[in-house]
Amino acid sequence: MITLTNVRKEYSSDVAIGPVNLEIPAGGITALVGPNGAGKSTLLTMIGRLLGIDEGNITVASYDVTSTASKDLAKIISILRQENHFVTKLTVRQLVGFGRFPYSKGRLTKEDEGIISRYIDFFNLTELEDRYLDQLSGGQRQRAYVAMVLCQETNYVLLDEPLNNLDIAHSVEMMKHLENAAAQFGRTIIVVLHDINFAARYADYIVAVKHGMIEKEGTPEQIMKNEILSEIFNTEIEVIEGPHGKIACYH
Repeated sequence: MITLTNVRKEYSSDVAIGPVNLEIPAGGITALVGPNGAGKSTLLTMIGRLLGIDEGNITVASYDVTSTASKDLAKIISILRQENHFVTKLTVRQLVGFGRFPYSKGRLTKEDEGIISRYIDFFNLTELEDRYLDQLSGGQRQRAYVAMVLCQETNYVLLDEPLNNLDIAHSVEMMKHLENAAAQFGRTIIVVLHDINFAARYADYIVAVKHGMIEKEGTPEQIMKNEILSEIFNTEIEVIEGPHGKIACYH
């Protein structure tokens, strides 16, 4: 479980996050949703200790994020940010192999190589593993980055907008991979999503963020309601029953 207790981050007298009190359940997919500028990515990066907090406490599996040694935290939690500045002359296999660094320190063992192959296969990248990153499509490259994060083999995986710049087909493909990863490998995946319908379809738990605060949280069934979504996104939203669950329609 991930627990945030009275967490605050202040940028100015007018811009602040928190205080946030939140418990993210272990297992499955938790989606952070909300309008632009709500603080979703900030929350995620604070949980991953890529951004410090001004007040409060964050624990991941009972480890204090602020005080746990980096080498230990890297075996508990992994994170993929939005901005990935890739080195063009890096192959898919080399990139995914970076996920083993907390264990191998750059000297890959036979066991590491087997783990790298497992995630390359899982994300259907086997035929592409010797290609350079600049030879891949955006969707293929994004799969390689997520494979790298999962290759770190942490119980907790943080992904900041992994559907960014992906079309509908590749977005569906990515969410299916994450759904399978959570089930097959027993991971807890926290993902920032812009599309509430992807959250409703694939997440087990939804946390809605607005103005730096937790507006609502619950299962998709609890969150996917006209009045709740309209309040979160500041626009009229109608929820209808679709073939695979509830769908939000914007007016």
